[in-house]
Amino acid sequence: MSEVRVLIADDQALLRGSFRMLVDSTPGLSVVGEAGTGVEAVRLARRERPDVVLMDIRMPEMDGLEATRLICGGREKGPVRVLILTTFDLDSYVYTALRAGASGFLLKDAKPADLLSAIRVVAGGEALLAPSVTRRLIEQFARAPVRATAPTLEGVTGREREVLTLIATGLSNNEIATELNLSLATVKTHIGHLLAKLHARDRAQLVITAYESGLVSAAR
Repeated sequence: MSEVRVLIADDQALLRGSFRMLVDSTPGLSVVGEAGTGVEAVRLARRERPDVVLMDIRMPEMDGLEATRLICGGREKGPVRVLILTTFDLDSYVYTALRAGASGFLLKDAKPADLLSAIRVVAGGEALLAPSVTRRLIEQFARAPVRATAPTLEGVTGREREVLTLIATGLSNNEIATELNLSLATVKTHIGHLLAKLHARDRAQLVITAYESGLVSAAR
């Protein structure tokens, strides 16, 4: 992978500076801009087209959730992926952030090595859904009313449904390969087909689709 370009969006200058030092001192990563408000984050994301935006939730002018929706909903060439960083470990934020198009959700007290790993994971097109975050997402679906226009799984094969079910329960590609007795390459192929058939940006959206379509229930 070529150098990963990162935009940092946080209303606290001290935190932005700390994140910048960490990212810029890591080979293969570089910071292309800093934003102190949601509005500025959207403007810089559209201008710089970073690979990953580290996005705070609570910011002035526009919160990080709305900024994420605008950034991820753009039609510009090349995806800009958003990794939500917050001190607020609340269920509603998890669900809303993923629905807005975020590819990951990480608390600000994460270890530096975990943050750097998360940036690389998200930049590579994967979703960062730690087991604890996946559990909260499941709980959120359990409380939420059924959507009137739930997505369908038309065209998805039986094996792809099995893979999608395991993705929704938080399993990694390696764990799915072991569970279904498949090669890792085959699992990745199935996931690629699922992304295309379900018009999903990444793994996070596959999880949402699995629940909203009724394939997986929160009572699993």
